Amino acid sequence: MKDKKKGVVHLLIVLLVIVGLSTVALVGLGKEHKGSAKNIRLGLDLAGGVSITYETVKENPTATEMSDTVYKMQKRVENYSTEASVYQEGNNRVNIDIPGVQDANKVLSELGKAGSISFVDPDGNEVINGSHIKTAKEGTTQENGVTKYVVNLTLNTKGTKLFKEATEKFIGQTISIVYDGKVISAPVVQVAITNGEAQISQGSYDEARNLASTIRIGALPLQLEEIRSNVVGANLGEEAFDTSIIAAVIGFILVIIFMIVFYRIPGVAASIALSLYVAAILVVLNGANVTLTLPGIAGIILSIGMAVDANVIIFTRIKEELATGKTVRSAIKIGFDKALSAIVDGNVTTLIAAAVLWFKGSGTVKGFAQTLAIGIVISMFTALVVTKYTLIALYNLGFDKERFYGIQKEVKVFAFTKHIKKFFAISGVLIAIGVVALFVNKASTGNILNYGLDFKGGTSTQVTFPETVPANTELEKFVGDLIGEAEVGVSPVVGEKAVVIKTRELNLDERKAVTDAFVETYQADETKITMESISATVSNEMKSDAIISVIIAAICMLIYIWFRFKDINFATSAVLALIHDVLVVVMVYAVARISVGNTFIACMLTIVGYSINATIVIFDRIRENKAAMKRTDVLEDIVNRSISQTISRSINTSLTTFIMVFVLFILGVDSIREFTLPLMAGIICGAYSSICITGTLWYVMKKKIGKKKIA
Repeated sequence: MKDKKKGVVHLLIVLLVIVGLSTVALVGLGKEHKGSAKNIRLGLDLAGGVSITYETVKENPTATEMSDTVYKMQKRVENYSTEASVYQEGNNRVNIDIPGVQDANKVLSELGKAGSISFVDPDGNEVINGSHIKTAKEGTTQENGVTKYVVNLTLNTKGTKLFKEATEKFIGQTISIVYDGKVISAPVVQVAITNGEAQISQGSYDEARNLASTIRIGALPLQLEEIRSNVVGANLGEEAFDTSIIAAVIGFILVIIFMIVFYRIPGVAASIALSLYVAAILVVLNGANVTLTLPGIAGIILSIGMAVDANVIIFTRIKEELATGKTVRSAIKIGFDKALSAIVDGNVTTLIAAAVLWFKGSGTVKGFAQTLAIGIVISMFTALVVTKYTLIALYNLGFDKERFYGIQKEVKVFAFTKHIKKFFAISGVLIAIGVVALFVNKASTGNILNYGLDFKGGTSTQVTFPETVPANTELEKFVGDLIGEAEVGVSPVVGEKAVVIKTRELNLDERKAVTDAFVETYQADETKITMESISATVSNEMKSDAIISVIIAAICMLIYIWFRFKDINFATSAVLALIHDVLVVVMVYAVARISVGNTFIACMLTIVGYSINATIVIFDRIRENKAAMKRTDVLEDIVNRSISQTISRSINTSLTTFIMVFVLFILGVDSIREFTLPLMAGIICGAYSSICITGTLWYVMKKKIGKKKIA
């Protein structure tokens, strides 16, 4: 009776937490409704935002100056939103799209007027200028218990050297900060600044913030002036967001049904924990001011998959313990204990990757990393704490019989290692198909992949209508038919009867044809139709950032796996399997000619996270079985048994994640389908590689160095 009362109390506590978080997610806290899901900041693709266009004061800037300005501006606006995008328009304009806001004037005032900045010594000589400044950020410091407001200034290598020489010479004197020809601050040099990091004291936090903002915008290679700004609607249209929500709900319900049917009472506990996960992540997304975009949704989908995966690992372990004759209570305890290492290693490995992507990446990469990291932390808590707490509560309520949990049937060991050549041949053929497709694409189109507007730029057309603005989908089809191109982006201009349409680069004849068509079909005023060439929103620097981030993340994951598993072969095999999965997904992009844009980067990162997590589970079981080997055991048998023991986990986790993505594919608009199709391919490939490639690859590597048997 006592246990039942405890079970009721514990279950009520969990349910009350879910109700509390759900209430916050629906209503929010305080006057600002903090934590409310309705207040989650959505990106330009889902809800629109502010679009600002600057023009250079210099009439004919060089390509290098423009490229540097775009990249530096990208870094500036990421202080406002990690999902902001900056790209070149025409020869001397820079366009900024900032999601999640509706007040263009506020954004402009926060960015500051784009002038030039320099630091000038008492003799009137320039010490450093904007080209020497890496970052400028407002902050606080404590001095004798008193809070001081400062601007933290970081210089590059050349700037560090110049500033060191000047501050050593002018200690006790002022070095003025001159912006657009006017002195905006005149701090006194207290000590020589030798490390390239300085603090500029200010009277208030607002003053520090304004000065930091001015220094940041003034550090641009080119002086800019704002020529227009407007509020634009969602790139994907309202329909995309609504269908995504519906798809997520349906997918979540299907996952819960699957978990309960397959795992019985543990499935009920997992469903309760996953419900808490959903409520918690909605609250955190708003509370942390995260801007949610389509790539961000990918990060959440991955973390949901990992949350389900953790539960599947635990429940499989519980079934295995029951099969050995353990009591239900003991099986639950031992099941959680044995599953802990695989769950922690899998999540920590992916969290390492998310951290690297956050610190080194930019734009979409940063947004993906942010939502993924949040999701991983919450999913680990719900799986290891909430699921366990709930499962014990249900046990105490009377669900204490084996039939409520299921007993693992004897695993039939399949000789995976005997089919190594077949598995490697299948992978080789798939990758070869991709390589051939890349060459075919290069020969037929000039590009190895179907690069979209985000990667190659195009033409931006603004059209003003005399009457009602047509729907996004109608305009996409209208323009797409005119230019023979499926990829057309339409963003309505809020408060005006106008839209901004982005397409591939149009030649003069095509521009005239599009203009004439709008005049004839929609009676648009020809004088109010403007067209400009725009650069890629994913700049070369951003591509480099993404590639470098992934390489560093892979190295960090390799080191972690090596450290945890005490075997370099585990780490090497994991990274090779990861590369295998990425190459197969690239093959899908190449063969299906799927448009490669911002979501391509998010898709690849999702596959990386999914692949490494699946691999860790296999390796964890090999490590466990290998530690318990007898003298007569053969390593090959250990590998085959380990893979066979975890095959149900690999299939079930892949299936639940696939369900979420598949529903999104079925209900989503075209642009979302282009995003989810390669994701589904990646999930299938991840399941295949975790079952057929990772363990066998590790075995091959061990065998090659002469460790076929362990004595």
